[in-house]
Amino acid sequence: MKIEFVSDIACPWCAVGLYSLERALAALGSEITVELSFQPFELNPDMPPEGADMVQHLSAKYGTDAAQIRRNQQVIRERGAAVGFTFGERARVWNTFDAHRLLHWAAHEGRQRELKRALLQAYLGEGRNPGSRDVLLDLASRCGLDAERAARILDSDEYAAEVRADEQRWLRSGINSVPSVVVDGRYLIQGAQSPEEFEQALRQIAARG
Repeated sequence: MKIEFVSDIACPWCAVGLYSLERALAALGSEITVELSFQPFELNPDMPPEGADMVQHLSAKYGTDAAQIRRNQQVIRERGAAVGFTFGERARVWNTFDAHRLLHWAAHEGRQRELKRALLQAYLGEGRNPGSRDVLLDLASRCGLDAERAARILDSDEYAAEVRADEQRWLRSGINSVPSVVVDGRYLIQGAQSPEEFEQALRQIAARG
C-alpha cells in the first residue's frame, strides 16, 4: 500500500494527523505493507523570510480573534497529547519552502520520515524557525543526513523546481487543505483522523484490493 502524506510543517493538525496515522500503522502491524512518503504543501507560500506574528497572521487569515485562537490551540494540544505529540509555544509563523526542499532530498536518502518528525517537533514543539538555515542544518545532521550536502542544497535552488511541481500537482488534483492522506493514488483520507479512524479506513481500502 502506497501512502502519500500531503502536509506542511507549519500545520499543527498535520502533526496530529501523522502521529495518529503512525499509531494506526503500528496497530495494523504486518497485516498491511506500507510505503509512506511525505508530499509538500504550503499553507503560506508567500510568507516572507522574517515570518509573521502568529496571532496577527491567523486573525487576518481566518477572521478569528485572539481568544478563539487560544481555544483552538487548546483543542489541538489535547488532540496532540492523545497521540503522543506535545505542542509548545509558537510566537511566529515561518516560511517552510526550504524545509520541503530538504524533505524532498531526504526521501532519496531514506531519511524523510525522520526529518519530517524532527521538523514538526522543532517548530510545533519548540517554536524554532523551520525556515532558518542553521535550524535546518542542525535537524538534518541529527537525522543522519550529510550536513555539508544539506548546506549546498540550501545555498542553491536545488529541488526547488521539483517541490513546486509536486505542490502544483496536488493542487490540480483537488488537494486544498492538509493533512491529506492519499492511498494508492486513488483514495483520499482528509484531515487529522483518530488512530482508530485511520486504521478502519486503511483496512477497508486494503480489503478492496
